[in-house]
Amino acid sequence: MAHLSARQLIDLVLDDGPWTSWDTPPERDGVGADYAEALERATERAGTDESVLTGEGTLRGRRVAVVACEFGFLAGSIGKAAAGRLVAAIGRATAEGVPLLAAPVSGGTRMQEGTPAFVRMVGISAAVARHRAAGLPYLVYLRHPTTGGVMASWGSLGHVTVAEPGALVGFLGPRVYEALYGEPFPDGVQTSENLYAHGIVDAVLPPEEVGDVVHRALEVLLARPSADAPEPAAVEVPDVDAWEAITRSRRPDRPGVRRLLRYAAADAIPLNGTGEGESDPGLLLALARFGDAPCVLLGQDRRGQTSAHPLGPGALREARRGMRLAVELGLPLLTIIDTPGAALSPEAEEGGLAGEIARCLADQATLRAPVLCLMLGEGNGGGALALLPADRVVAAQHAWLSPLPPEGASAIVHRDTAHAPDMARAQHVRAADLRAAGVVDRVVPEHPDAADEPEAFCRRVGEVLAWELARLMAQDLDALVGSRAARFAG
Repeated sequence: MAHLSARQLIDLVLDDGPWTSWDTPPERDGVGADYAEALERATERAGTDESVLTGEGTLRGRRVAVVACEFGFLAGSIGKAAAGRLVAAIGRATAEGVPLLAAPVSGGTRMQEGTPAFVRMVGISAAVARHRAAGLPYLVYLRHPTTGGVMASWGSLGHVTVAEPGALVGFLGPRVYEALYGEPFPDGVQTSENLYAHGIVDAVLPPEEVGDVVHRALEVLLARPSADAPEPAAVEVPDVDAWEAITRSRRPDRPGVRRLLRYAAADAIPLNGTGEGESDPGLLLALARFGDAPCVLLGQDRRGQTSAHPLGPGALREARRGMRLAVELGLPLLTIIDTPGAALSPEAEEGGLAGEIARCLADQATLRAPVLCLMLGEGNGGGALALLPADRVVAAQHAWLSPLPPEGASAIVHRDTAHAPDMARAQHVRAADLRAAGVVDRVVPEHPDAADEPEAFCRRVGEVLAWELARLMAQDLDALVGSRAARFAG
């Protein structure tokens, strides 16, 4: 695979304009003759004085900081001088409140410097952690190849992580593996595409598309809405029988989270998986913007949930990644409930489904971020409840929430399923009943059914979400967190 140099990548991604280097000449005290000669040859070959370039420029007019590896300099390896350069640049970006873009491409720690260089990965990781703790975006583009200590430190700490197509990305380089174990590493494991399939990276994109994605992500992450936008007009919602609402919510052509984003969001950047080796198609995680109001979105995806693959514990672990992102980035969390129920299977039990529901409830109820919940369709069981704790709850007219599907409740109480409509009415599952009980704050009407007017319905919901998100962002966070759990306590 042909390599773009660090400078070529920077020129491709950033605006045409001044690039301000933050680098100072590396110190080479105590370097042996052979290593000094290798450094000199690397400088001549790469045209840089170290394996890392740092500095700042603009991206679509917005100031950003960049740390980028140069593979032509000793395979992008990180020695003490390169590590010091990274720590200084990351710290400067943090102190000056600038988003940070990282483009690692490296074989890892520089072998000529051994353990003293190896332990510098701790300092680099700590610098990234301080940047994230300051609420500043850290976006990573993994290039071919990225392995070893770089992948196991600053290469794996991005809020959003994108990888180059076909790139070798992994912990232990395949050449090292074969030397240690006497057999080749299996093909296809340490690739960008495989990491995407396992929920470790968020996207696989060629270099020429990186600038656009970073710009869109920052447009969401740094957006701040006006707090004085007019509230959408309240509309009287017709009374609809509970069983009819449930029947309508189950229509296969009812719009779900993907059509909501298509019709109502100003932009959406899908993320992928837990970042820890797990992904579930039943949950859509994204950075999204409704009007000028940004959010981290957790949407149960009716299209991704099937009888063969219902919502599982991995989806809830992915949801908890989204919760952490909302806190770190200072954004509201938007959860969308739309599920026929979580998985009932040996795999789900062994995967800790009950525990993940409990952790979602606890985490979201106490989350240090504004939380808005949208009940969009079906809301069955613990899988739905896991995303309910919120400062405000909006519901579509035919949305509902129940501990079991009405058929299951009927089977328990009446030992048949024929009484499902009666159980739905008796259990107060519909949006109108939940509003009367104080669980739901606002009901969005359907005219007469979201499936019959998908675009108009989604746009109507989007207007409400934009206003509710902006309103929550203007409120005192301590007050929100203090009162959130109380609304469900009595």
